Amino acid sequence: MDLSLFLTIVAAAIGFFLIFRKLRSHQENKEFSSPSSPPSSLSSSTSSTPSTLSISSASPSSSSHVWLHDVFPSFRGEDVRDNFLSHIKKEFERKTITFFNDNGIKRGESIGPELIQGIRGSKIAIVLLSTNYASSKWCLEELVEIMKCREELGQTVIAIFYKVDPSHVKKLTGDFGKVFRNTCKGQAKEDIWRWKQALEKVATIAGYHSCNWDNEASMVEEIAKDISNKLISIVPSSDFEGFVGMEAHMKKMEPFLLLGSKEVRIIGIWGPSGIGKSTIARVLYSKYSHHFQLSVFMENIKRRCLRPYYDEYSAKLQLQEEFLSQIINQEDIKIHHLGVVQDRLKDKRVLAVLDDVDHSLQIDAMAKEARWFGPGSRIIITTQDKKLLNAHGINHIYKVEFPPDDEALEIFCMYTFGQKSPYDDFKKLAWEVTKLAGNLPLGLKVMGSYFKGMPKEEWEEELPRLRTSLDGEIESILKFSYDALCVDNQDLFLHLACFFNGQLVKRVEDCLAKNFVGVKSHLRVLVEKCFISIDTGFIRIHGLLARLGREIVRKQSIHDPGKRQFLVDAGDICQVLRNDTLGSPSVIGINLSLLKLEEVKINNGAFERMSNVQFLRLESGLSSQPCHHSIDMMIRLPSNLRVLHWDSFPMTCMPSNFNPEFLVEIVLRHSSFLEKLWEGNKTIINLKWMDLSDSRTLKELPDLSTATNLQELNLYGCSSLAELPFSIENAINLRTLRLNYCSSLVGIPSSVWNLVNLQSLYLGYCSSLVRLPSSSGNAIIKLKVLDLHGCTSLMELPSSMEHATDLEELNLNGCLHLAKLPSSLGNLKRLYLEDCSSLVELPSSVINSFNLKGFTFSGCSNLVELPFYLVNAHIYWSSPLLLEI
Repeated sequence: MDLSLFLTIVAAAIGFFLIFRKLRSHQENKEFSSPSSPPSSLSSSTSSTPSTLSISSASPSSSSHVWLHDVFPSFRGEDVRDNFLSHIKKEFERKTITFFNDNGIKRGESIGPELIQGIRGSKIAIVLLSTNYASSKWCLEELVEIMKCREELGQTVIAIFYKVDPSHVKKLTGDFGKVFRNTCKGQAKEDIWRWKQALEKVATIAGYHSCNWDNEASMVEEIAKDISNKLISIVPSSDFEGFVGMEAHMKKMEPFLLLGSKEVRIIGIWGPSGIGKSTIARVLYSKYSHHFQLSVFMENIKRRCLRPYYDEYSAKLQLQEEFLSQIINQEDIKIHHLGVVQDRLKDKRVLAVLDDVDHSLQIDAMAKEARWFGPGSRIIITTQDKKLLNAHGINHIYKVEFPPDDEALEIFCMYTFGQKSPYDDFKKLAWEVTKLAGNLPLGLKVMGSYFKGMPKEEWEEELPRLRTSLDGEIESILKFSYDALCVDNQDLFLHLACFFNGQLVKRVEDCLAKNFVGVKSHLRVLVEKCFISIDTGFIRIHGLLARLGREIVRKQSIHDPGKRQFLVDAGDICQVLRNDTLGSPSVIGINLSLLKLEEVKINNGAFERMSNVQFLRLESGLSSQPCHHSIDMMIRLPSNLRVLHWDSFPMTCMPSNFNPEFLVEIVLRHSSFLEKLWEGNKTIINLKWMDLSDSRTLKELPDLSTATNLQELNLYGCSSLAELPFSIENAINLRTLRLNYCSSLVGIPSSVWNLVNLQSLYLGYCSSLVRLPSSSGNAIIKLKVLDLHGCTSLMELPSSMEHATDLEELNLNGCLHLAKLPSSLGNLKRLYLEDCSSLVELPSSVINSFNLKGFTFSGCSNLVELPFYLVNAHIYWSSPLLLEI
């Protein structure tokens, strides 16, 4: 053979061999890489080795699994059993952490159902990866099942890399890779693929690497500590099971939290003390804290922060130190400037609860701005003071409402009976205690715990005390918030709790204008701090808070009620009023309900000793039955009265020495003896409200020349009153005049039309009234409501009513003798003409009006023409008819 040809053949053979080796090496590397999908043979494998996947499919589902063990260890015994693992087991035993024990389980080619049950029944799986871990198919199958449980059941997996590099585990290189490849020889491709996938996943789990520790004992101790903490954190909380209404709160909080958003949200939970703000925040924290990188619950901040803050900077530093110490779980942190919080947390997803905040400094120190925290952070602030939230621009505010009655009863019963309903014999008692607690969760909890296990007889013995006083624990909690108020707000709260609860805000502002500078702003503060609420214009105070205020006043002088600021207890008041010696200038208000008293005896000198009384109320409610007073007719009333409310006033007129100069409000309802207020002319320049309703013996009103600030005059049911004084024209600020059922009233003076601010005039059932006087000019232009229903003697309306262009409602129902209406009635919205049988025609302004919203005309038998839109509407009605257009 030619030498050159031989060399060519040899070279070609060598080249082919080199190419073959390269291709084979590439195929081997490809086989042991981590593919993104399993080999196609997986679904059609005929390997005699049982598939772990098929075994796993028979295991319990994720929704029905039960944790039976603390830890399942997966390890290669020959590498770690006699050294590292034995140390871990010893440390775990010391911390009472239980291992799954696989002793006695026969090892074979694959793991059996008993071992799978052990893996799936363990809260935490520890994978101890050593050099020879992959030499065991048993270990590899364990790992596959562990990673499956991590995905399906949320099992916690901790990787320990013992003398092996995590990258070698992931990429199957180094000694670990060699061991694995040896194990894979002759194995089914689908098994090899599953093992690789499991190893790649476990290598990416943050774990412990032995090369990072100089001291193996320290590493073991740290692992045991970590496992112990994780076991504590994954125990499902049962603290809030059975909390009535909590599920509804959680549902309402979802749009505030908006957990899917990366926006940083600061959320306020606002409501009165004891309403459950902290409990709601705790449930939220328990439910969601594990979703955040860092979390902290700063509880009861206002009780832990010493006030006042003389050095605000130092106070903020101290709060920041405590906040950081808790959130990163590091004790004794010291910081030297206020930029540390935002620097440490600006890229962390944080859940922080600032509980019971009562000062802006506290928010400034820990959560002044949203940019202090990383994307997706949630800061929850619970407070009794809405103004704090508004001042920091916090717009996401959840107001905690009082639970409804049935839910409140459930709360009480859970603490008392351990169930949501009372025992049969306790239903009535349970309802009464629930009402005494005012549906306040704190009160329901405290009272429920107090009555727990108590026999029925003791319940009945305790209830009288609870009707008038507070439980000590409830009082201490509520008073803490009261003590944080400034002195003026404390004083105003006592005024409201003892005298003005349930009164119109406008009246309260006027009555207290001289007692408090800027009373309106003080009221706003009490609303923001949840001490009071304003409902449809009336001041409302929760029953427990009202009792707190009265209890604070009672303790001003426990043994001598005559030295207190307010007298509110019926027994104390009766004692002071009838005693010759009790009573002092300290008393500024007396508030007595006469409903349950058969007799009140008032001593002649009682009010002389209480010379500073400004607010006097002896109230019998709406009952028209007179209360019985044993009273000296020469009684001297306080000279500084601003509010006088005396139902069933027992005299024919006020004592001659009575001074009404400072009166803002006088109410003498149902006074069966009253004939006139006082003799002669007296100055009443401060008077704004006069209510003499249902005083059927009243025959005359006093001179009203100085009543320039009078806003409302109520003479409803004063059936003996025949006329009004001409001086009423001086009451230029009068807005409402009620004369309903003044059946003796023959006429009203023309001067009434000079009341340029009069908006409502009620003359219903003034059966003796024949006509209304005419007015000159445009004096009644502001009149909006004129009620003349039931004025059966009324013959006509004055033509001057044409000037009442603001009139919106005219009620003439039952005006049987009224034959005609003024030619123009302005822009009426409601016109009531039922049973106006003498009425023949309507004015053109009504016929052509498009403004009417309400119109009655049944019984108008002589009416010849209706508004065109009613004629064409083909309306059928039965008397009486109110047509809403």
